[in-house]
Amino acid sequence: MAGSGAGFSDEERAAMTQRAEELKAMKGLKGSAKREKENEACLEAIDKLDGVDRAMAERLHVIVLEEAPHLTPKTFYGFPAYAKDGKVVVFYQPASKFKTRYGTVSFDDTAQLDDGPMWPVSFAVVEVTAEVEKTVRDAVRRASPSE
Repeated sequence: MAGSGAGFSDEERAAMTQRAEELKAMKGLKGSAKREKENEACLEAIDKLDGVDRAMAERLHVIVLEEAPHLTPKTFYGFPAYAKDGKVVVFYQPASKFKTRYGTVSFDDTAQLDDGPMWPVSFAVVEVTAEVEKTVRDAVRRASPSE
């Protein structure tokens, strides 16, 4: 069924299950206890990655801490993610998750990247370079300016 084009792939079903587990793990937690648990989950998600996926997820984590420290780390379908008021702003989808050619740094609709009638909300990453870091850093800064 996964390759037939009908229904969800095994990877998609696993991501949905992971999201349900994330929500269940946070049930009843509030305030600093919830933030601490979400941060731990984000760091664990990064630690499970290898190669370019891990390098980009680690850089994104540092970039967010430096450029948008008001965003809180969490996971989103098992991806390292960063949210404002509980709503995801930016996340890293590793290539290994869906066995794709590249991972992506993506911005959800809460990101303030609007620029005319069309703008990029996702960036494919095949190598972490100074140029990639600059582009991501600029996008994170624009996506969630500090108040």
